[in-house]
Amino acid sequence: MKFSTCVHPSGTFVYGLHRPRFKVANLREGEARAVLGVCDDGTLHENSANFPVGDVEEAAGAPVYEIPNPFFFRGATYIGKAWADRAAAEPGRIRLPAPQPVSMRQALARGLGAGPEDERLESLFRSLPGPVRLALATTSTDPEDLVRLAELSCEFVLDDSGRPSGLRYRRDDAGRVHPLVHDHDLYEAVANNIALPDLYKEVMVLRPGVQGGSEIVGEWPADGPWRSHVFEYLRRNSYIPWGHYAANMANDTVRYGIDHLSRADFEAMRHLYYQRTYVRLAEELGIAVLSRWRHLDGDELENLRGKLLAALAAKSEKPAFDATLWGWNFGFDFAPSGYRLHASHQQVHQQYALVPSVLDQAQSTATMTPFACGDLVALAAEAYKRDTGSDFFADYLRCIRANQRMQESGPGPDSLVVHEDQHVVLFVPKAQTSQWELQLMTVAPVGNLLEADRAVRAALDEGIGLALRALTGLGARMVTSIEFSKRFSAENTGQRLLYSFLPRLPQSPGAFSEAQLRFINGHYPEDFAAACRLRLQAMADGAGY
Repeated sequence: MKFSTCVHPSGTFVYGLHRPRFKVANLREGEARAVLGVCDDGTLHENSANFPVGDVEEAAGAPVYEIPNPFFFRGATYIGKAWADRAAAEPGRIRLPAPQPVSMRQALARGLGAGPEDERLESLFRSLPGPVRLALATTSTDPEDLVRLAELSCEFVLDDSGRPSGLRYRRDDAGRVHPLVHDHDLYEAVANNIALPDLYKEVMVLRPGVQGGSEIVGEWPADGPWRSHVFEYLRRNSYIPWGHYAANMANDTVRYGIDHLSRADFEAMRHLYYQRTYVRLAEELGIAVLSRWRHLDGDELENLRGKLLAALAAKSEKPAFDATLWGWNFGFDFAPSGYRLHASHQQVHQQYALVPSVLDQAQSTATMTPFACGDLVALAAEAYKRDTGSDFFADYLRCIRANQRMQESGPGPDSLVVHEDQHVVLFVPKAQTSQWELQLMTVAPVGNLLEADRAVRAALDEGIGLALRALTGLGARMVTSIEFSKRFSAENTGQRLLYSFLPRLPQSPGAFSEAQLRFINGHYPEDFAAACRLRLQAMADGAGY
């Protein structure tokens, strides 16, 4: 594998342009049609667009530029052409608004008037400066506080008992429907607070369609044997070229914290990831998938995986899409200054896609290999093999298992392992790239989802759940999880499927050191591994899984 860079000996930068067009198999089983609210002209706004009949086709998706970084170890840059074109036409758009004047003294003077207590409280909340409202929306544990803030952020439709039944909408000149949101930051912050009553969560962010018209093309049904319910949304014109998918817990299974999430929920979300990957590859390779309007069960999924491996082995050229992209931002926070601190809404969900194997260069007739973060792992393993003659991942596992404590004096644990079974190992990397980083790796040379059989996939699901439980049990509130995988078309190099869990901690959110790939920690890795094991054991002793 050659490393990727935008620098070329000809003196011309190398970059490509994705022009997505694709068809999506509709594997959804049912419908959850609902009224989202009422438009300003009195008509009902419904979510029928989220439940298409038949498969979904995107004939001309939004173009996205991909530019390899000059230094291959720093990845690639993606530029949405439509976004960039608008900014080019109006360069003045490229700026942040100036902070608004804030005076708590004046706000209290306005808000603390005479009258009944409820009216004075309403007046006070309306008078609070924007940054104070935002701080309260993210930190308050009082549902009544949050309801007042929610009602300030947008306009609700109320039922006969005064409870919210939907949002108020308006139509613009082009006929597009928009919710009447007065303060978007406040709306997002309060809707992500676990203490907001579930009815408000449902109306503001959870009901299918309330966050836009993204089609639901897959589902783990609510009446399934696991008593879970997950929707798979298609994000057509996203920052990930060729679209991506989001597996979200459904509105009738509200999950705002890891302690609310069952093992079945993890498995249901991951099942949709495996299913979509296998089905997309099957359609590309001409393998018939009979399932429509229902999900594949475990046996069907494993049978399809076997067919995919056989088809790839018989195929001489690379498939058009030959790498997976998976990530999960758990947790949410907003700084009072208006900076969003994690790109997620608090409800548990994940995002995934396939990465193309080749891409036309925008400035020539040549092609380039689109970026996939697992390629960097493959490059490192190849370089290690050339230099040492030894297998990197086999040696890495030996190092993990034979680890000795770094601290020069004093007793303490030696192990980096948090959890291990015959298929995976969850461990603290010796060189953590964030405070509290954990990694999950397959024990055998299983490098991607096609090489992962049913038992390995179940072990991965379990390991991911344990990683998030350990980190949140120690107090982490925001965790980014990413997957490093081998390309489907790559040779058998011994590459392992690897997951990294990266908490964002209050005193180390990432700054200039991390931008230079210099990562600062304040603990020995062996002690953090011990802390994770202790926390998981305490949780198991107290409340089971």
